[in-house]
Amino acid sequence: MRFQPVLLLAFAALNCTMNSNSGTRTALPPPEISIIVRGGTVLAGPDQQAKQGLSLVLRGGKIEFIGEEAEAQRQAPGAQVLSAEGATVLPGLTDAHAHLETLARYMATVQLAGTSSLDEVIDRIAKGAESLPSGAWVIARGWDQNKWPQQEFPNKAALDARVPDHPVAATRIDGHALYVNSIALRAAGIDRNTPDPPGGRIIRDAHGEPTGVLVDDAVEMVTSTIPRVDRQIRKKRLRAALQVIVASGLTEIHEAAVEPAVISDETIDIYKELIDTGQMPIRINFMLSRKQPSLGEWFKRGPLVGYGGKLTVRSVKVYADGALGSRGAALLAPYSDEAGNTGILTTDGDNLTAISVEAREHGFQIATHAIGDRGCRLVIDSYERAGVQPADRFRIEHLQVISLDDIPRLARDGIIASMQPAHATSDMPWAERRLGPDRIRGAYAWRKVLNAGGHLAFGSDFPIESVNPFYGIYSAVTRQDQAGNPPGGWKPEEKLTLPEAISAFTKGAAYAAFEEGSRGTIEVGKNADLTIVEGDLMKAPPSELFKTKVRMTIVDGKVVYDSGSK
Repeated sequence: MRFQPVLLLAFAALNCTMNSNSGTRTALPPPEISIIVRGGTVLAGPDQQAKQGLSLVLRGGKIEFIGEEAEAQRQAPGAQVLSAEGATVLPGLTDAHAHLETLARYMATVQLAGTSSLDEVIDRIAKGAESLPSGAWVIARGWDQNKWPQQEFPNKAALDARVPDHPVAATRIDGHALYVNSIALRAAGIDRNTPDPPGGRIIRDAHGEPTGVLVDDAVEMVTSTIPRVDRQIRKKRLRAALQVIVASGLTEIHEAAVEPAVISDETIDIYKELIDTGQMPIRINFMLSRKQPSLGEWFKRGPLVGYGGKLTVRSVKVYADGALGSRGAALLAPYSDEAGNTGILTTDGDNLTAISVEAREHGFQIATHAIGDRGCRLVIDSYERAGVQPADRFRIEHLQVISLDDIPRLARDGIIASMQPAHATSDMPWAERRLGPDRIRGAYAWRKVLNAGGHLAFGSDFPIESVNPFYGIYSAVTRQDQAGNPPGGWKPEEKLTLPEAISAFTKGAAYAAFEEGSRGTIEVGKNADLTIVEGDLMKAPPSELFKTKVRMTIVDGKVVYDSGSK
């Protein structure tokens, strides 16, 4: 029998109170709901060992019992029973680097992912413009010039010819470059005399004219001119995106800041509203932006931990460099496929050291985006100058290319490697051209980091990659695309085992958020967050892992997604 979510009594919502110091929300407890999850393969205990025939009792949002079914029935008589027969019960999966706000926006924009030519990109943008009034912005995302025949950045002329009456802002798949037309450049006041901003670049032609592509911090010159979306529309979009997330089996995400930074506080307020009204199905570990105006006030107040049991704000996101696909990742030596270009540093070591010191003093964690080996070294050096200790759990987000000499420093300093396995299989067709045969040895090097004693926390970086965590698990285990290429896997020495990959999406992600005491494993006393998938996942052929189907997602002892397949 499947569990059907029950409505909480209205008086519980009416008795909510706010602690003005900690910001945590308390309420009279709702009537306890007892659930028994019975059968299947359960990844139980601190070591996530696959065991057959266990039953779990979930009560009061916690795992209360793990053991034989008869004892579960004795401890929870009359409980509603969920059958996990023919399924695998995982600790609730976590995406340790995601962009919920961006996903919500992306779902409502012109989607360019999967396009294979500039003509196809422009066709989709032009079609999107047809339903808009003249002069309205066309917002799009997902193009990737590495998938086009010429693999070169586009030029505004082609876009001007098809969409002359609408300003266009089309974000590259990685979020680190923007393709615009002439009307958008004029709206932003960008011409041949406009200097590159610090940490950004305006791509220009041989005559010095802007081509219509902006990289890294230059992107904000245009995006800051786009009218903001109404709060209620944003809230509606977020709710739609949350349904996609729970259907993918995720029980928590680490939201790696929102863009633009000025909407961060409004986003947090919307999340609180969703929590207060029972409409937030997952947990969110939210990263503030280094650029948001209210950061100083946040430092004065201190972290917000466990608002309504669903929202924690104790991290600050900083950018050290750009992205590899747009050649903005900061490298120690020039790109192998672009002489003289070593990428872009979007912050310097002194600034990163200063914000690291300040964050530590106020109980916050720093999570720094660093993709190139120069960017990663700058972050490690800055953390060390700031006196960062393993207990601080500072993070490097992406860590896509690192000098082999710097890998042992991650473990020594306790720096968490927050990585996204699907990036490797997306980038493998062109990554070695960017980096060359020697430097590629430190690229997407999960195995080297793990063997050195480092902490791995895995995510997707959605919507850059798919929300589906099993795509990332598949990439980590096989190092292949979903067609099985290349045979044996790309740089197969970096493969992980299936238990290691699952651990990085559960235990590793929990550790990165200071949550290992409450989640990340199926143990008595921990939060009742579970991801239940069809079949025996631990016996599935590696080639089939990306096809894994979610049967049910449970958060806080409540079913937030049910496929209805059983």
